[in-house]
Amino acid sequence: MIRPGHLTAHQVAKQLGISLGAVRLLVHRGQLKRSGGTPRQPWYAVADVAALVVKRQHSNAA
Repeated sequence: MIRPGHLTAHQVAKQLGISLGAVRLLVHRGQLKRSGGTPRQPWYAVADVAALVVKRQHSNAA
């Protein structure tokens, strides 16, 4: 069971409109931090994902 305030990698990918591989790249590049879960099934904080969505929207609008 996932803790409240967190998303799975699948949920993050859906929110951002990207693949799971792209989610892993964001983590590798330091643009998204894991905040729980296991090495095979990490969780990500909703606030971190929301900030990334806003950042991506601003860069796409420019």
